[in-house]
Amino acid sequence: MLNSTDVFVIGGGPAGLAAAIAARQQGLSVVVADGARPPIDKACGEGLMPDGLEALAQLGIKAPRADTYPFRGIRFLSSTISADAPFPAGGVGQAIRRTTLHRILTERAAEEGVDLLWQTGVTGISGEEVLLGNRTIRARWIIGADGANSRVRRWAGLGIRSHSKLRYAYRQHYRVRPWTDHMEIYWGKSCQGYATAVSGGEVCVAVASQDSKLRLEEALSELPILRDRLHGAEALSSERGAITANRKLKRVYRKNIALLGDASGTVDAITGQGLGLSFNQAVVLARCLRSGDLEPYQIEHSRLALRPLLMARMMLNLDGRPWLQRRTIRVFRKHPEVFQKLLAMHLGERSPLHLAWDGLTLGWGLLTA
Repeated sequence: MLNSTDVFVIGGGPAGLAAAIAARQQGLSVVVADGARPPIDKACGEGLMPDGLEALAQLGIKAPRADTYPFRGIRFLSSTISADAPFPAGGVGQAIRRTTLHRILTERAAEEGVDLLWQTGVTGISGEEVLLGNRTIRARWIIGADGANSRVRRWAGLGIRSHSKLRYAYRQHYRVRPWTDHMEIYWGKSCQGYATAVSGGEVCVAVASQDSKLRLEEALSELPILRDRLHGAEALSSERGAITANRKLKRVYRKNIALLGDASGTVDAITGQGLGLSFNQAVVLARCLRSGDLEPYQIEHSRLALRPLLMARMMLNLDGRPWLQRRTIRVFRKHPEVFQKLLAMHLGERSPLHLAWDGLTLGWGLLTA
């Protein structure tokens, strides 16, 4: 029976599995424990941006084409107007069902030699020991990848420093032929809708708002264009909900404990960067585990989160302001290069330092739109 390991990952979702794979690639022995049984599902938009796909490639993962559907940019829609921007340098994103992604990551982790303990709850940690009921496993490093309500974060005394208002998101899949090769964001009076094709006959639709009682069917009444696209379409999955917000921690590690993914802070779902951010964190963390120094992880974690946090704040400024939504989209139509540059910054192709100039251009455009 296994009683020790280099790395013990608590949480077997995509973030935890990515961390385990990356650590194995650094030559470390790894155990992953999760109380659930795979595949693990969660409400999300199911779109991976180009930078997230690059991080997956570093983990040796490329999803089969049959399991994904490409999208080539982002489109904003409000009322009867829209604007879109392609990914820089001809980049392409990929949409993939969350359960399919989890299966691929699980298989890759097993191939790398990760010990996977499914339906195994962790009951506590103490120094270099992980407690699993009556069983104990010693670990040099303990990784908390157990989600936004992380128990590992609480056990390590790593509290949340700040967070934005909570928003409530709901997701469902529909049998309908894709109508666009973009990830679409629909702006309503009090909510946003998201549509991403995940196959040639299926579209993932999500809505998010500050109203915990606003479910998907009611929200679609605020989004007539999206509602009409789905008219008569068969629902292929049950409605699944989740809470989303910007959450930031002062520290993401203490002694031999490090946090990853949503456990280490979150970005609002409007960015579409939650999974990609986790995969990039996993690559960095594994290198730091190998070197024995977690301080570079702290620094890089903050750097990685900066862009999506900035973009989330910018986009959420439009929330509940239909007049500002329409004016912004008009500016993007009149000055498409502004939308393209903001998207490039969001994907790490441009420095956040460029945001000041782009912001001035956007601000002037809003005044003159």
